[in-house]
Amino acid sequence: MTHDPPRPRAPHAVARGLLAAALIAALPCIPHTALAQAPRLPAPIEKALARAKVPRDAVSMLVVEAASGKPVPRLSWRIDTPMNPASVMKLVTTYSALDALGRDFTWKTRVILDGSTSGGLLSGNLVVQGGGDPKLVVERLQALLAQVQAGGARVVRGDIVLDRSAFSVPPTDPGEFDGEPLRPYNARPDALLINFKSIVMTFTPDLPSGRALVRYEPPLAGVQVGASVPMVRVARCGDWRSELRASVENPLNIEFLGTYSSACGEKVWPSAYADPASFAARAVEGSWRQLGGLLTGTARDATPQELAMLRSTGTLSGEKASIRFEHASPPLLEVVRDINKYSNNVMAQHVFLTLGLHAGLGQPKSGTLESAHAALAAWWKKNLPGTAPPLMDNGSGLSRQERVTAAALSALLLHAARSPLAADFADSLPVAGVDGTLRERGKSVAGLAFLKTGSLRDVSAIAGYANGHSGTRYIVVGLINHPNAGAARPALDALLEWTVKEAAR
Repeated sequence: MTHDPPRPRAPHAVARGLLAAALIAALPCIPHTALAQAPRLPAPIEKALARAKVPRDAVSMLVVEAASGKPVPRLSWRIDTPMNPASVMKLVTTYSALDALGRDFTWKTRVILDGSTSGGLLSGNLVVQGGGDPKLVVERLQALLAQVQAGGARVVRGDIVLDRSAFSVPPTDPGEFDGEPLRPYNARPDALLINFKSIVMTFTPDLPSGRALVRYEPPLAGVQVGASVPMVRVARCGDWRSELRASVENPLNIEFLGTYSSACGEKVWPSAYADPASFAARAVEGSWRQLGGLLTGTARDATPQELAMLRSTGTLSGEKASIRFEHASPPLLEVVRDINKYSNNVMAQHVFLTLGLHAGLGQPKSGTLESAHAALAAWWKKNLPGTAPPLMDNGSGLSRQERVTAAALSALLLHAARSPLAADFADSLPVAGVDGTLRERGKSVAGLAFLKTGSLRDVSAIAGYANGHSGTRYIVVGLINHPNAGAARPALDALLEWTVKEAAR
């Protein structure tokens, strides 16, 4: 699991496209009886498990020769045992969403002027309606607000009212999963998710003043921040975050009680905000004012009564004549690539909730976990009948409850390889030894394997496609659930190397 910001696309799309094209040809569904005929684990895998002190009954592995169309697996071990896949579960979420919603699906964030306007003055409220965009970073938010100020209102005589009702998710403690509430990867879904609910602090040495200047994004209304921190001249950059002695637990005051080393140069530190419930309002108001807009009131969440009235009058739906501004997210395919390459949890959860909102039965008024579960179950039944469905929680793999079998993951990957989305989906996966979460892994098979990784306490996992040296292509799944799972990661690397180098022998 990772929380890195989205990065540029790796220069390996052609290779992944060729892999996906090869997988499309003649891929039959694998009979369950064939999968049950299993060879034992290869010696390199057995040795790696033994070194990690992980028993074979804590492992599930499957390697299927795909390109030739042969139904008998090259390796099959405990493939019908439900396992926690960690972030490998993102394969289920992202592929089902691509198939159900389409690669070009986008989320919309809207701004509505609810009142009369004259000469750039709005007498009324400015309504910001979140649509669930998982990639509404500071630059995109401020571009939308700048558009409003240029073409509709620069002065608001009223409030900025936030509509976050597109998603309905029970409130949770951001630190309940691992006790790290300020880790950006623990951000929770929000229909108006701005900058992943994280504040990004950039430290820049200013040698003449002897201090490091601090820049914050986004600007947060009502929050006092330290503009600089004393700098010390040293030869090497050490543990610079610890040396800063940051105090970020107070949502109204961010300060630094330590020093910054001159040798560190410019550094960037993303941190989850201490009061995530108020983050959207503070970020919108702070950005509005920073752009030169005036506001007599404040930014706040809409009350249930206000939302009911706005819906009844047609203001939110656009039925009532009103001035509206709209920002579209990047397409779903780009979001899926960010999710799979860098294992972004909150983005995956947004995609899962969106599946419930737009592909769910009965078109609910908001995306909920219940509607998402129902939508995924219906998709699975339609597309993978006869295959045991996964047990979903939030769709990201950041869960102790989610379960899936190796056989089910293999069926999903085969379905993806046969679909018109095959090249796109393969292109979204990390490449061994090249990029994403596999950048530092699989060096011995660099460029030949395209896999989603998963890692939690007691869980290590991989699943995806591999291109053997012989020209044979494979579906590869490896799941380990054990207290020593982290130490057993070399067993998954051995599985991958065995697949690429030896499975065809």
